[in-house]
Amino acid sequence: MSSRKPATVAVRTGIESDTQYHAVVPPIYLSTNYGFPAFGEVPQYDYTRSGNPNRGLLEQALSELESGAGAVITNCGTSALNLWISAFLGPDDLIIAPHDCYGGTYRLFNTRAQKGDFKVQFVDQSNQAEFDAAIAKNPKLILLETPSNPLVRVVDIAKACQKAQEVGALVAVDNTFLTPVYQKPLLLGADFVIHSTTKYINGHSDVIGGVIIAKDETHVETLSWWGNCIGATGTPFDSYMTLRGLRTLAVRMKMHEESAQALLAYLQTEKLVGTIYHPSLPTHPGHDIAKAQQSGFGSMLSFEINGSMEQLKAFVGQLELFSLAESLGGVESLICHPSSMTHRAMSDEAQQEAGISPLLLRVSVGLEDSQDLVADLEQAFKKAQEVA
Repeated sequence: MSSRKPATVAVRTGIESDTQYHAVVPPIYLSTNYGFPAFGEVPQYDYTRSGNPNRGLLEQALSELESGAGAVITNCGTSALNLWISAFLGPDDLIIAPHDCYGGTYRLFNTRAQKGDFKVQFVDQSNQAEFDAAIAKNPKLILLETPSNPLVRVVDIAKACQKAQEVGALVAVDNTFLTPVYQKPLLLGADFVIHSTTKYINGHSDVIGGVIIAKDETHVETLSWWGNCIGATGTPFDSYMTLRGLRTLAVRMKMHEESAQALLAYLQTEKLVGTIYHPSLPTHPGHDIAKAQQSGFGSMLSFEINGSMEQLKAFVGQLELFSLAESLGGVESLICHPSSMTHRAMSDEAQQEAGISPLLLRVSVGLEDSQDLVADLEQAFKKAQEVA
């Protein structure tokens, strides 16, 4: 296990690894295939779907950051989830997933289960009795999304993993919101960590990607085989760009969180804001768990408009420094209406059960000056208050 700090791992992985020209930054290897040294002698890389130097460096960096045995880079975050369930689930196997998970995750699991590929049960993982009852059904896999998207609910990873081990289930944690800078699920007992590297890992909203990191070497081998088999792996250029983004992960996460705290302080004073969702707030149901298993609270937050849908639309329409868009974790601030955007694949009933209100807004706090962001929120709320 590496003793290097996350910032050092993120910056130094692959630096000065070029043995031909001694480039400080590793070059891009765009070749789709590689020559065999001699007949019958298989090289380290033969075809880019199965392996590539750029993807290998990114896998190395993320595996070390998460204290894993190895990783597989995929072409998007959903692909990482699909790889995981493809590698380990059969038609009679059950997977337990959070009822308030990302809408794309819900759509993937629900649709494949309807096809008969496996069985799925979505449960409120913050309800211990409901969660325990689901685990008692002997699932093969359990997915934790903590903090969850979009209500940033927090699940006790160590406790969930202990209960999973009792029934022989494997646990994966979606760590997209916090990254290994603020949370290390494998050290808390999880078997896998999954990221949409599109988000904070890359951090610039210009590359789609995903990763699944395993604690056990045999699981790494299984995932690598399936990743090659179903063509889920990432491209050399995307891997190069993601590694470039990763180099600044530690400093970006710190600034994201500092700015989020400034926005939270303001939102608590605004009368058009109802319930605010962020684990740093003492009123958050998962506050104590978050303090115990996280080294930071992150910068994803959600809040409900204490007013009408027309006021919500007016507020969003007046914003100048928050782009109305899906995704998250980039340098630019984004605002999202989960009900009609990221979670629209869920039925109204499923959204209601998950606690996703039509008046809920999710904010990905960027790296603009926090004073400018607060001023923008303030002027937009003033305009919204004028709407009847």
